[in-house]
This record gives sequence, C-alpha cells and structure tokens, in this order.
Amino acid sequence: MSKPPKKPKWVVEKEQAKKAASAETVWLFGLHAVRDALMNPAREKLRLMVTKNASDKLDDAIAASGMTPEVIDPRKFNPPIDKQSVHQGAALEVKPLNWGSLTDRAIGSDDRPPRLVLLDRVTDPHNVGAILRSAEVFGAQAVIGTRHHSAPETGALAKTASGALERQPYLRMRNLADTIVELQGMGYIVLGLDGEAEDTIETALEGKFDRPIALVLGAEGPGLRQKTKETVDQLVKIDFAGGFGSLNVSNAAAVALYASRPRA
Repeated sequence: MSKPPKKPKWVVEKEQAKKAASAETVWLFGLHAVRDALMNPAREKLRLMVTKNASDKLDDAIAASGMTPEVIDPRKFNPPIDKQSVHQGAALEVKPLNWGSLTDRAIGSDDRPPRLVLLDRVTDPHNVGAILRSAEVFGAQAVIGTRHHSAPETGALAKTASGALERQPYLRMRNLADTIVELQGMGYIVLGLDGEAEDTIETALEGKFDRPIALVLGAEGPGLRQKTKETVDQLVKIDFAGGFGSLNVSNAAAVALYASRPRA
C-alpha cells in the first residue's frame, strides 16, 4: 500500500498556524477590562477568577455573561498573569476577538467617510491600547497592525484601552505594504506620518476630506520603514510648533485623526 503524498511545507505551516491560533487564549484583568469583556456577546469567555469583593462589583456583568465565576480568597488569588499586573481581584480567560476581514472593516457603515489607523511596528501594548481609545473616540473603522512586530491582544493592552478593545476593531494583517496597496485599490488615500515630510495633513487633504483616509504611524524612534514610505500615497507631518518626535505615537494618532476628520 502506497503512502499518501507528503504535504508541502507551506501547507503544513499554515495548518500549524491555524491550530495554534484556535488554541490561543488571552487573560484579561482589572475591573473595567473584565466588565466590558463579560458584557460583550461577541467575546468567547472561558474562565473567570474573582475575589469576593470583585465579584460583588461585577455582579451585573457576571449575571449577564451567564458565567459561573471561581470566587477565590484574596490571599490565594493567583491567576496566570504577570505578578505586577494591577488586577483588582478580577481575571478573565478569553479567546481573541475575530473582527473579520480587511474589506469588512474598510467599507464605511454610515455616511461618514471612513478613517483607518495603520501601525508599522508599534509593539508597546500601552501605546496600542491608547490608540484604540482614540480611534473609538474619533469614529475610526479599525486599527490595523501586522501579525508579527505589532502588539498582540493582551491583558495589558486591554487595560490601557479601557474597554475600547471590546468595541474598536483591531486587525493584524500579514503584510503592511500589501494592506496599503489593497486599501488604495478600494479608493483610500493612505498617508504616512513622518516628521521630515514637507506637507501637513491638512495641506495634503485639502479638498479631499470626503475621501476614505488611512493614516500610517511608525514606532517611536525608527518611525516608518522604508518600504512603507515608498508604498503610501504621501508622507505628511503634524502641523505644530515643536518637532514631531516629541509626540508619543498614541498622542500622534489622536492628533492625526482629529486633523483628518471629515469636514461638515
């Protein structure tokens, strides 16, 4: 009896990655992050560990989730999270959220011209969490990072996002340059933020605020990769008195979203 043909290496790697992704779980912690996840029907919830005090504070959310919590003595409360985490007596194991495809998120759901935030090697979960909050405030369709070299969904990210992780789409794509090209094909103007650029966001978008716009931000220090700079439609800077480098990337994202907001 002949052996079945050997699978190509790329097929094996794809199957392994899919299996690993299906097994992946995240531990969220802190009253706010846990409450928002418990109240999110789209979130697959697996295990809830709480102290009596936290259980009382989360009583309505726990009831809404239908979960049976493990109520643990504070002295024995030891969830599998970083020991330095400010957990406030609440930890919830969940599956990462599935926000669908790029196309699902890039197409606007209302009459407002869509806005997206793309992140080039922004790995600090606190920065990404803060960017998710700003994106939610300014009505962005999604925040988009890469599968590698970007902050994954973690408890620290969720805590900094202060609930926005449950509501603001956060996609991680395989290749940023390919994603930019795909968005350009959908009619997006893709602007890369660079402190050395000549034009400001407002100047670049004059007469175009009614178009779909994607803003690409790089990590503090190295900024945008050369490939990213070559792929975007235009490099722009934030119009303010000091140097662009003085702005934290999460603050820069908020300012850029405000500067590119649709005009009435």
